[in-house]
Amino acid sequence: MEKKVLMIIAPRGFRDEEFQEPKVILEREGFKVVVASTVAGTAEGMFGMKVTPDTTVDEVNPTEFDAVVVIGGSGSPTYLWNNAQVQKIVQTLHQKGGLVSAICLSPVVLAKAGLLKGKKATVFRTADSINELKKGGALISDAPVVVDGEIITGSGPEAAREFGRKIVEGLSR
Repeated sequence: MEKKVLMIIAPRGFRDEEFQEPKVILEREGFKVVVASTVAGTAEGMFGMKVTPDTTVDEVNPTEFDAVVVIGGSGSPTYLWNNAQVQKIVQTLHQKGGLVSAICLSPVVLAKAGLLKGKKATVFRTADSINELKKGGALISDAPVVVDGEIITGSGPEAAREFGRKIVEGLSR
């Protein structure tokens, strides 16, 4: 059966290559990728990439997915960090044993959802992102990509390809 991956992006200011590179890798490996954002309509990346999400986070049924990927970028703190529905999606997937992943500033979503307590994780380093991961009980790593059980975190755009490959590995187990 085809495995389904949910990618969540901010409607403005998602990081283009953190979205594009893992998506290409996942699709090439035969996974079905569904893109969601917090609002309907065209989303715009930090460098001008335009993406029309397939759905909104409010319409997503997390139990239909094998993995969730929360994409980073400057829009993440504004649109994703405190979005209750995004947190509910990652919590539901985690509870059902799905793969939960986030890159750049978006590991904060996992911290705020309570998924990083006692887990190794990485994040794009800002005072706020480090503070939020600490508050969430994460063990912060300097590695570009960190896998701790069913949770994968990536530090930023330069880690996007490795991040994508680790998600494929996690889904292939």
